[in-house]
Amino acid sequence: MNSHPKRETPVVDTVPTAANDKLAAPLVDLGDSGLYIHRELSQLQFNIRVLDQALDERTPLLERLKFLLIFSRNMDEFFEIRVAGLKGQIALDHELIGPDAIPPRRALAEISEIAHRQIERQYAILNERILPELAEKGIRIVRRTQWTHKQKLWVRRYFREEVAPLVTPIGLDPTHPFPLLVNKSLNFIVQLDGIDAFGRDSGLAIVPAPRILPRLIRMPQEICEGGDNYVLLSSMIHAHAEELFPGMQVLGCYQFRLTRNADLTLDPEDVEDLALALRGELYSRRFGDAVRLEVADNCPKDLALYLLKQFGLNESELYEVNGPVNLARLFSIANNVSYPGLQYPPFTPVLPKVLQHVEDMFQVIGKQDLLLLHPYESFSPVVDFLRHAAKDPQVLTIKQTLYRTGANSEIVDALVEAARSGKEVTAVVELRARFDEESNLSLASRLQQAGAMVIYGVVGIKTHAKLMLIQRREGGELVRYAHMGTGNYHSGNARLYTDYSLLTSDEVLCEDVHKLFSQLTGMGKLLQMKKLLHAPFTLKKSLLAMIARETAHAAAGKPARIIFKINALTEAKVIRALYKASMAGVSIDLVVRGVCCLRPGVEGVSENIRVRSVIGRFLEHSRIYWFANDGEPQMYLSSADLMERNLDRRVETAFPIEGKKLQQRVRNALELYLTDNTSALMLQPDGQYVALSPAAGQPARNVQNELLEKFCGVGSSG
Repeated sequence: MNSHPKRETPVVDTVPTAANDKLAAPLVDLGDSGLYIHRELSQLQFNIRVLDQALDERTPLLERLKFLLIFSRNMDEFFEIRVAGLKGQIALDHELIGPDAIPPRRALAEISEIAHRQIERQYAILNERILPELAEKGIRIVRRTQWTHKQKLWVRRYFREEVAPLVTPIGLDPTHPFPLLVNKSLNFIVQLDGIDAFGRDSGLAIVPAPRILPRLIRMPQEICEGGDNYVLLSSMIHAHAEELFPGMQVLGCYQFRLTRNADLTLDPEDVEDLALALRGELYSRRFGDAVRLEVADNCPKDLALYLLKQFGLNESELYEVNGPVNLARLFSIANNVSYPGLQYPPFTPVLPKVLQHVEDMFQVIGKQDLLLLHPYESFSPVVDFLRHAAKDPQVLTIKQTLYRTGANSEIVDALVEAARSGKEVTAVVELRARFDEESNLSLASRLQQAGAMVIYGVVGIKTHAKLMLIQRREGGELVRYAHMGTGNYHSGNARLYTDYSLLTSDEVLCEDVHKLFSQLTGMGKLLQMKKLLHAPFTLKKSLLAMIARETAHAAAGKPARIIFKINALTEAKVIRALYKASMAGVSIDLVVRGVCCLRPGVEGVSENIRVRSVIGRFLEHSRIYWFANDGEPQMYLSSADLMERNLDRRVETAFPIEGKKLQQRVRNALELYLTDNTSALMLQPDGQYVALSPAAGQPARNVQNELLEKFCGVGSSG
């Protein structure tokens, strides 16, 4: 095995700094590692931007708590997938070094330094800001030192009746070696003194907290002085640990949590039955290699080192926290609907006028394309369209991709009804949608039992496209209708994520969708499409060609502009193409929610590129690609981000928005993102983000508030 780090082979471009003076201008090496930001370090910056929202006093208090907890959830996944991936490269002696030239070992060291600092900051925000402010509003997590006599009696009774019968303490000795602990489970290491009934005196035990038990328990009103008062399960176990070890003295009880590698590794060549193989992998995910250990900060050093040794971790992978090790369990407080004044005000997504009081959606969509912007506009037309199709005797076939949907969703209900009524239903279910694999296995089984044809896509390539195709007999002819979206077929997400939906009967576009389903379900050579761009075949090269066309326009002295709104930008060829465009004079605005490996504002290279990230009430999820195209604007909405995995290893689509009216709708929304000066942050050349604020005399602008006001008549905050 090669012991030397492997660097992904870059395409090194040398480009003049001034496109119109090729002889005089110095050459710029676009392969220079200084022009690229490390992917994992950029993702860590996104997580920090989420955490920062917990400090924004313009945001309702319980929503600030949610941002703090989302940071926890994001960091869990970051360690489970990204950190685990870097550690895996080192373990396999197969280190991949990207355009940023940072090897995995150095990246892990930088991640550890930043993550330790930010997690310590997270607990400081929780303890010094969020919890005291919640207590003032009557929402309290009551610590053991604060329990009244009545509360102590209630906790003891609850522990004895509800907790102790389900707990299995494990004494550590030669016949009871250290147990295999489930990923992210709450556990306690207990120091004991004394000899048990069998003469054992190892002095250590492990107490796994049963996963079935709530981590946060509300105390009865009659033993509290008003408000909502909660006690942590960990506090109960701490207070009554001696009852788990009769006759022994508990010298110390300390909570800890282990994070493991949760990525699934399926070799396409060794998989005969993807669903069966995936079920096995889901079990192993719970017991992957250790990547992080969180312990209570009062845990003695020798015990923490003992745990690290058991899990094969080093001290840089130890995180000592001042509070519960499983903060995400506090979502039950954050979602408490009894405090509307501490949450974002409710809103009702609107229904476009053309769909109000309409019984036959086929007639409406047959006459015009419908473009919906969720969550401001309702997702219900998409669900209703499918329900309508399921009941309509003239509908013959329904084909749909399912990535993150949920086994019991309205979408699946409609597909089941359609299949049971005798329609030809084909569902392309992506079983490997990360952390939704189990749900997708369930919905696949449910659809199969209803008589639907379930396809698991293409082995080795995830099907991430969001497509629905309905074929209907009208007057003796087959007519096609399609839905294409930037987001998943998930009604819950459609209220939390910003996404676009297009409902159309455009013959050419529907034919392209039909061809793509044919490629997914059957076998054959690549089918040429007229309007739809699709990965892994035409999407990347088409986007690169459109960037190059804009570059040529600028070089010819014509006005040239590019606006992208995406979740992530990591693909090196796309970044180089954008650098070239900037150097030619193209004005480029990128709205990138998460990871961005491009450095804007670098003299002579990216001075014409501006990158902003918008964090707010809704998760910015829509992908938009807009090109000025010499006065004939070209616009695509897409399921794909500008990442290697999306463009090279997934089935993705980008569909055109045609017609000035619909294009202008999207463009108007894009302009709101570019003028936001309260929720947007600007990426600096050094990789840091700076929050924007209104200049003197400038009105405060917030894109999500303005869209809520425009569509729903309400603001995002009180």
